[in-house]
Amino acid sequence: MQYKQQKQQKQPLASAAKAEPPAFWAKRITLFEELFEKAKADIAEKANQHKPIKVTFANGESVDAEAFAVNAFAVGKKAMEANVGGITKEVIDKAIVCKVNGQEWDLSRPLEDSCTLEFIPFDEPEGRHVFWHSSAHLLGQALEERFSTMLNIGPATESNFFYDSLLPEAKQISLEDAKACDSLVNGYTKKKQQFQRLEVTPDQAMQMFEYNPFKVAIISKVPKDEKITLYRCGNLVDLCRGPHIPNAGYVKAFKVSAVSSSFADGTATGQVLQRVYGISFPTKDLMAEHEKFLAEAEKRDHRNIAKQQELFFFHPYSPGSAFWLPHGYRIYLGLVNFMRQEYRKRGYVEVLTPNIFSSKLWEVSGHWAHYKDNMFTFKCEDQIMGLKPMNCPGHCLLFQNRVRSYKELPLRVAEFGVLHRNELSGALHGLTRVRRFQQDDSHIFCRVSQIKQEVAGVLDLVKKVYNIFDMPLQLELSTRPDDFMGEISVWDQAEKELQEILDASGYKWKLNPGDGAFYGPKIDIHVMDALKRTHQCATVQLDFQLPKQFNLSFVTEKSGVYEQPVMVHRAVFGSLERFIGILTEHTAGKWPLWISPRQVMIIPVVDRVLDYAKKIRDIIFDAGFYVDVDDGPNLMKKKIMEAQTAQYNFIVVIGQEEADKQLVNVRTRESRILGTMTVEAFIEDLKRLVAEYK
Repeated sequence: MQYKQQKQQKQPLASAAKAEPPAFWAKRITLFEELFEKAKADIAEKANQHKPIKVTFANGESVDAEAFAVNAFAVGKKAMEANVGGITKEVIDKAIVCKVNGQEWDLSRPLEDSCTLEFIPFDEPEGRHVFWHSSAHLLGQALEERFSTMLNIGPATESNFFYDSLLPEAKQISLEDAKACDSLVNGYTKKKQQFQRLEVTPDQAMQMFEYNPFKVAIISKVPKDEKITLYRCGNLVDLCRGPHIPNAGYVKAFKVSAVSSSFADGTATGQVLQRVYGISFPTKDLMAEHEKFLAEAEKRDHRNIAKQQELFFFHPYSPGSAFWLPHGYRIYLGLVNFMRQEYRKRGYVEVLTPNIFSSKLWEVSGHWAHYKDNMFTFKCEDQIMGLKPMNCPGHCLLFQNRVRSYKELPLRVAEFGVLHRNELSGALHGLTRVRRFQQDDSHIFCRVSQIKQEVAGVLDLVKKVYNIFDMPLQLELSTRPDDFMGEISVWDQAEKELQEILDASGYKWKLNPGDGAFYGPKIDIHVMDALKRTHQCATVQLDFQLPKQFNLSFVTEKSGVYEQPVMVHRAVFGSLERFIGILTEHTAGKWPLWISPRQVMIIPVVDRVLDYAKKIRDIIFDAGFYVDVDDGPNLMKKKIMEAQTAQYNFIVVIGQEEADKQLVNVRTRESRILGTMTVEAFIEDLKRLVAEYK
């Protein structure tokens, strides 16, 4: 059995294989067992030294223990029996992993020194990540056993997990084929296969994985004097930092959910691999809830709703670039016009900068060294040019265009510029991952003393926008990373002010220490949709470096004295394409009146009132609303049903009585009867409702 190599791969995988894969796996297990027994003996020897340690819980209470002789389970049981630390049987039973001194730690791994201890359940993000990462190992074991695959990587994501691998003869399998893994994994869970942790040298790891060039590539990057962590579960041994669940029995429900292709090195030129996705839960009830969620998510999928409502489409001649149809573009323009009104109220100036720049611009900004692979570039008259993937360097040129005065600051520059990013074709997904998009992008040039007021103003706008759409916010502050640039004192002051702004915002927020950009701290804003999914749309980032890269300055109050501005990057919707995709699923296509592409449908009951219906249509249209007349052959009842399905906000029925009295009979798409009224009163109601939304 050989592993065929795709043309793009420089070294053939087949050259690495000198025996059938199962022979390699047997050798891998044998080497692991030998080293694991030695490691167990070392731990037992250390445990015999009876080194006393103290384990402290979140409430400050603690218990005494012995180093290397106990793990989190043992300490938790002791605390439970002593009624210490708020540890109950439920806490221990629900624990997926623990944190030791804030670091994720296997529940079964011996404690080595005095520490703090926290139990993490599946309900928390860290618990889900560990659970799904462990499940990915079970999936990898099943793929090896069922298909003799050459495993590459198998991470957890925010919502599931997957494993990439190369099948013999470089074949691909269907979802139906991959589902054979379900029964295999169920067998592993019934056996409660343990996850065993082992630290080895790179040379020892190389002996175990010499047959697998994917693993060899990972191992070869590790310095010889460092350790590599391995985990074994059943017949699978894999490179992994961990931690993991104690045993496979924790997985009570497991399903292979999807298959696709992937690339070995993450680029379109890499070797084509098989990706198999899975989902798992610690209870069958959670799996049932998940399947209900998937059914609802399928109904709300923005790609399906786009077809039903004729909003947009994609074409293979321009992948990742949406064709906006008239009704979809109404939504698009509705959002843009709303934001423009807010700009006018809040002192923004709107600009338009070029789409194409010389690579020299990106060299000055620093993007060329790190971002050029994500750009569309081409040659023009011996120059390398690129489609812009972001607006900020262009806005720096705009600021730099002439001498600026402190009196002009803060300068709030906004642009709905067209941006392009060279996303991999396999990563494209409807409107949520595209190559061509527009942002409600803005860059605020201000003084350090103005940071607080400007960021507070941005958060006020964010709050207004997402309250309109009934989408709760979650805020995070990311602070100075290790590779920061600039003065520590400036960072400290900026971070302090951002914390004060967040404290005053009324929203709960959390700190992400060290997760800021190298050029400044940032506030990441996550919004929650109707299905309780979170999305990062809005962002506020302080930038001390780009103004320095472009040598930006303004004249201060003191004549002849110049100062460097701070640049605030901010977006509220973010990518308009992505936001509309999220909003489509959040609303299930039931658009709020003020951005609805189908606001009013007029239904004449009989043909003789058609002229009156068209007259009413023209009056409502002239008032600024999207309105149609259904003059088709269907009966009134069916016309009403079709208008409701098409999500017209209001349905106006015109019969002979309405025509004679110059009235309209109004109902909502939810079949709420509003009754008869004059067309003028109806229009006033529409205007009032739009004003209430905004």
